[in-house]
Amino acid sequence: MIEKKKIFKKEEKSVLVSVIQQDQTEEQVDEYLDELAFLAETAGAITLKSFKQKLPHPDSRTFVGKGKLEEIKQYVAQKDIDVVIFDDELSGSQITNIEKEVKCRVIDRSDLILDIFASRARTAQAKVQVELAQYQYILPRLKGMWTHLERQGAGIGSRGPGETEIETDRRIVKDKISLLRKRLSEIDKQAFTQRKERGEFIRVALVGYTNVGKSTIMNLVSKSEVFAENKLFATLDTTTRKVVFQNTPFLLSDTVGFIRKLPHHLVESFKSTLDEVREADVLLHVVDASHPQYEDQIGVVNKTLQELKAFDKPIITIFNKMDLYQQKYFDEWISDEVKQDLLLELKNKWNSITNNQSVFISALEKQNIEELRTIVLHKVRDMYQIRFPYKTVFYT
Repeated sequence: MIEKKKIFKKEEKSVLVSVIQQDQTEEQVDEYLDELAFLAETAGAITLKSFKQKLPHPDSRTFVGKGKLEEIKQYVAQKDIDVVIFDDELSGSQITNIEKEVKCRVIDRSDLILDIFASRARTAQAKVQVELAQYQYILPRLKGMWTHLERQGAGIGSRGPGETEIETDRRIVKDKISLLRKRLSEIDKQAFTQRKERGEFIRVALVGYTNVGKSTIMNLVSKSEVFAENKLFATLDTTTRKVVFQNTPFLLSDTVGFIRKLPHHLVESFKSTLDEVREADVLLHVVDASHPQYEDQIGVVNKTLQELKAFDKPIITIFNKMDLYQQKYFDEWISDEVKQDLLLELKNKWNSITNNQSVFISALEKQNIEELRTIVLHKVRDMYQIRFPYKTVFYT
């Protein structure tokens, strides 16, 4: 029987692999590999080397070509590597074929993300959601991951015990998925009831790419303690707090971060968690302004919001980590006047794009928090006038 187990038992040595395809540049792939290295670090692995290969399309057997695979194999043997991590999804047979060659464990980006989600899940709901996603990931890969299939021939009489075991496993996995979906449905009903019982409050949800500082902003604004650290997917379970700005109450939710190539079965499993986003009246889109590819990250979040049918909601864009932005991009010799001009240019650009619905802050350094509170307060009051006009007299 195939078992789900934690990928990383200790700090293990890893190498990363990516294929540069026709629609990608080498710079993009370098950025993707940097993110993959951060994912590996979050899971408990250290990255020693990255391998890239330019191919029109991945090899159907081993994802990379023979020469590149041999190069990876030699490095794995020399450095005693524990795990090889591919940036794209692999099929079960690809995993088996590559493992035969490199003689160590092989995982893909989806499996790595699932492992992180499993270690971060705190509530019963999150644990069931992750377990469901894990089984959905395993199911289509069962056949390819069964190495003892090799002893089976083709044609009459080839239906040996290996295939019977696979069919047994497939049935067990399908039954487990069915059971988890049923359990999740019951949890979803409870969560829906809880959300309905919150009363007539405007709901505000923090959204954004993973590790942009949503939980730090949540802690700052709601004065509550939400788990926050500089690692990917520090928040899995949605946290909701009642916040009051100048006698105006609203509900603020911190949600799971989005990421490039988020496995579709994870999105499906985390439907109830993402319902906080779908049912929100206002979205606070948090951006890490200091990240070199922050505009690409904005694009990933916007695309995910479109898929969730939540992109048409009022959105306030919060450019966080402005202290790091200035440290990174402003040299010491630049005068304060020039710095202010450059910052003004950046703000004007995004105010134009967001229709003046953006604010630039540093949550960690508590910079410009009053402006953040003001813009959120105005938007919440506007929404009360639309949603609950009879309450407006109390909240102005």
